[in-house]
Amino acid sequence: MRRYFIYLAYDGTNYHGWQIQPNGDSVQAQLMRALSIFLRKEIEVIGAGRTDAGVHASLMVAHFDFEKELDTVTLTDKLNRLLPPDISVFTVRPVVPEAHARFDATYRKYKYYVTSVKYPFNRQYRCRLFQPLNYELMNEAAQTLFDYSDFTSFSKLHTDVKTNICKIMHAEWTQEDEFTWVFTIQADRFLRNMVRAIVGTLIEVGRGKLTIEGFREIIEMKNRCKAGTSVPGNALFLVDVGYPETLFID
Repeated sequence: MRRYFIYLAYDGTNYHGWQIQPNGDSVQAQLMRALSIFLRKEIEVIGAGRTDAGVHASLMVAHFDFEKELDTVTLTDKLNRLLPPDISVFTVRPVVPEAHARFDATYRKYKYYVTSVKYPFNRQYRCRLFQPLNYELMNEAAQTLFDYSDFTSFSKLHTDVKTNICKIMHAEWTQEDEFTWVFTIQADRFLRNMVRAIVGTLIEVGRGKLTIEGFREIIEMKNRCKAGTSVPGNALFLVDVGYPETLFID
């Protein structure tokens, strides 16, 4: 049995997230359907993570198994023909049999975009804010994330994970243009709803409704009810997933 990593991107607007859902379409379901049609057998796909409904990915990684060696160039082309327009495959890479798209990932990186103006072509990919924010203060608060590892306060309640421990490697607000700011965060793993909850709480800091010390206290309380409201998912992008080079055969 051979294992392959698929590198893909998708616009999450029309999907109920990455993971297969009983009552809605998902990116995972579409990818499995395309693979199963081309390879003429049922194919299971495991993703590097589970993006929520409406969340996008400019880079997601998933793995699948097949008993024969595949022409990855041809497979990439055929998948792009079979997949809907809002999902595209960049490349397919053979990996060692024990490689796992989720468990072997060394980091994930997300970006969240906010804007201060109304612009029709941004409505699906930006969160519009209606008052100015103090991004310098928000960055000060973001730096405190490095002092902690338990992010229960930013996790969706009643999830099936065994631990809420994460190692954050990068967290920063930067200005993209006159009206757009982006929050970039990288960690070894993320909890359900974690990025959107962090951004929502940082916005409270930027509005002057929460101090940096108050932000610290929210983390230390380990209580989701104390943190800010989660921002909408449409402005969130998974942008990178990292793996050890030793996993790849080519």
